[in-house]
Amino acid sequence: MNYLVLLRHGQSQWNLENRFTGFKDVPLSDQGREEAKSAGAHLKKANIRFDKVFTSTLMRANNTAEIALKECGQDNLLDTMIRHDDLRERDYGDLTGLNKDETREKYGAEQVQIWRRSYETRPPGGECLKDVVENRVRPYYEANIKPLVMDKGQNILMAAHGNSLRAMLIILGLETPDTINKAEMETGVPVVLEIEDGKIVNRYSLKQEA
Repeated sequence: MNYLVLLRHGQSQWNLENRFTGFKDVPLSDQGREEAKSAGAHLKKANIRFDKVFTSTLMRANNTAEIALKECGQDNLLDTMIRHDDLRERDYGDLTGLNKDETREKYGAEQVQIWRRSYETRPPGGECLKDVVENRVRPYYEANIKPLVMDKGQNILMAAHGNSLRAMLIILGLETPDTINKAEMETGVPVVLEIEDGKIVNRYSLKQEA
């Protein structure tokens, strides 16, 4: 058995401020750094040893991976961590930087919900989730990650963003455009996919029990 672990970055400063972030390169909040540390502790407890780490080019994903790897004793992978633009968060276009509550007041809750969660409707000047899936994450995954995890049986950590990881769930056949709205990627919580003979056989989250 081998593993593909999807890790959304810890809480960012703009998550804390309830703002649309997208491509904006904002740092982790204090809570976000703690979430990344907790993710590393859970990975250490699960005894998952990685062969390679992929992340986006945004600091909140990079720093989450760095903190988690140090916490689980695998900081030897930091020098070979691969960063790529294709794994960035969805581009929110004209909504970037806006407070989500204020945007609902201006445009209406229904319209904002469509921009946030519709599979094919783009926010003004931005990307929809389908764009993220088909234009960026699927091509990158199939060319660079799939051969390692599905063919070579390596253990891979992918530290990225809510929408680029939701895109992965669709690409892997774990969700569909109709079900993806219900699939939340919590900040700083590793989602473990167990793989046998190139097929995903189990999916679960590593998080603190209540």
